Amino acid sequence: MSHLIHLAFIAFGATLVFSSAASAQEASAKQTHGIALSHIDRSVNPGDDFYRFANGEWIKKSDIPADRGSIGAFTALDDTANKRTAGIIEEAAKSQAKPGTGARKIADLYNSYMNEKAIEAKGLAPLQPHLKAIGAIKNKKQLAHALGATLRADVDPLNNTNFHTSNLFGIWVAPGFHDSAHYGAYLLQGGIVLPDREYYLSSSDHMRDIRAKYQAHIVAMLKLAGFTEPEERAARIMELEHAIAEKHSSLADNEDVHKADNTWSKTDFVIKAPGLDWSEYFRAAGLDKQASFIVWQPAAFTGEAALVSSVSLDTWKDWLAFHLIEQYAGVLPKAFAEERFAFFGKTLSGTPQQRPRWQRGVRVVNGLLGDEVGKIYAQRYFSPEAKTQAQVMVANIVEAFRKRIEALTWMAPTTKAEAQAKLNTLYVGVGYPETWRDYSALKIKADDVFGNLWRGGLFEYHREVKRLGASVDKKEWSMMPQTVNAVNLPLQNALNFPAAILQPPFFDPQAPAAANYGAIGSVIGHEISHAFDTAGSTFDSTGALRNWWTKDDLAHFDTATKKLAAQYDTYKPFPNLSVNGEQTLAENIADVAGISAAYDGYRASLGGNPAPEQGGFTGDQQYFIAFAQNWANKTREATLRRQVATDSHAPAEFRAATVRNIDAWYSAFHVEPGEKLYLAPAERVRIW
Repeated sequence: MSHLIHLAFIAFGATLVFSSAASAQEASAKQTHGIALSHIDRSVNPGDDFYRFANGEWIKKSDIPADRGSIGAFTALDDTANKRTAGIIEEAAKSQAKPGTGARKIADLYNSYMNEKAIEAKGLAPLQPHLKAIGAIKNKKQLAHALGATLRADVDPLNNTNFHTSNLFGIWVAPGFHDSAHYGAYLLQGGIVLPDREYYLSSSDHMRDIRAKYQAHIVAMLKLAGFTEPEERAARIMELEHAIAEKHSSLADNEDVHKADNTWSKTDFVIKAPGLDWSEYFRAAGLDKQASFIVWQPAAFTGEAALVSSVSLDTWKDWLAFHLIEQYAGVLPKAFAEERFAFFGKTLSGTPQQRPRWQRGVRVVNGLLGDEVGKIYAQRYFSPEAKTQAQVMVANIVEAFRKRIEALTWMAPTTKAEAQAKLNTLYVGVGYPETWRDYSALKIKADDVFGNLWRGGLFEYHREVKRLGASVDKKEWSMMPQTVNAVNLPLQNALNFPAAILQPPFFDPQAPAAANYGAIGSVIGHEISHAFDTAGSTFDSTGALRNWWTKDDLAHFDTATKKLAAQYDTYKPFPNLSVNGEQTLAENIADVAGISAAYDGYRASLGGNPAPEQGGFTGDQQYFIAFAQNWANKTREATLRRQVATDSHAPAEFRAATVRNIDAWYSAFHVEPGEKLYLAPAERVRIW
């Protein structure tokens, strides 16, 4: 379920998938401890449309605010976390803290972003030295140097939908596929600004329209920056990005870690991807001493390197300049930020209005100084008692998963032993990390927002590169306590559940077990299950990429997962657009297995006692309603189309439909043949 924030996203002003606002839902969450009875539409038959049964009244009464692409069940959590984080930042901004302290860095960064008058006064001055450096490139060797200097740690293929960067390539520093005890270097495809290759390659009228508007956006940005012949330059940039997109791997292929397992030496780059001066590229990137890399998409590297050779130097210089302007538009004069939002917000996501600047400022501070804010957030808003209760839930669901594995009739004892070993060594971080990131070397100035983001990107990049070859910290977090999300880290065999998601309505210490296990419990089960999805199941208990399955067990697993992919292929958010079952398969597996394990954990937590009713609903009914209410959502058409094209998660209403694979749901709601969601027992997907 992870959507990590990277500097490039912050500079672009992008929003998280689950960010939204709906005061009615937040108010309801505050009024009740348990499922939101006011959201239920009792006129809908749960066996026909469980999503609208659980959320129908909320859907009818909720409107998407002008500055959002969607609203959803994560609203109350996200809004609360943002307000709390803003309060921490504003306190720091007024504190007059000593120079060099964490509080002062928070204050200076936030104030530098909020000082629009100073940004307007500086105009393009902060960008000019970098644009001049691009303009001074005279040959392809210097181009290789410039491209290498743009390399950043802004991709995370296992914990993010971000499989490409707007720079030519991206680097991800993580435990090695075959040496999980040490950090290795993964290189990933890049070079495009639109969300995915399909935005360049699809022949649909919708995508053609977006491409035309994107090219017009490139023209507008170049005009604002004072470039001559902006139309001609934009056409060449668009042509180059289209050529790059043709070399990219699809999202479905990117999800297959076996296709990503390609170790290249420095010599391999010269032989397998000629056209780019790799020696100069790696030297500029500070990677000249790195002996080998794992290349996630080899064909993309071969193709993109060839384009460096075949495409004119002037086109590449225009491409570099535009990407630089685009990346930092959020901290340039207002005209740049507004033009960028006009395309990426209004056109691409259908969002009429930009977020208030203070909210964007919070994202910038979280992106560069997240742990500094997180220390205060965790201490202030996540009690030891809440942590203990959440840890008990985690333990119960892990134990339920352990029992489910042991009870599998199709799995061989040797495979079961390996699966149990993964659970035995699983690290589960709850609330906040055990160690905090050190920002003492990051220079933040109160009057230099562009420089702060520039230095912040380099600071993170150098931090990551410095770790190459070092021993892995298996307990390191990839999220901040104030993040409303959760994550499975397969190369560490670890989970993170930040404090901000462990709040009502997902986790409420005063709510019945049915509601807590159905809401946050299914999230916990989902993340545990990622250890056994199509990607997670390829890693062993140490985090190494290794086949620990018997041939027959793997065949059974593949058959079951293909059946689930086919089920999701039938879902259509629009008449002319279907969900991609392969692209969303890992997340769908985690949903099916997660809700199953969490249900077992819930039943075990009752200790044989009957569950209290709420609003006339039994405990089991509350459990499944709570799960479906996780996915209450309203999304603008453009935003939803973008999600289907680029996200590894299925749209919310189809995630709620996971219940049709769970036997206990049929019993709880007396679902019978003939009802729309009914699946015969043999057709229900059972994996774990």
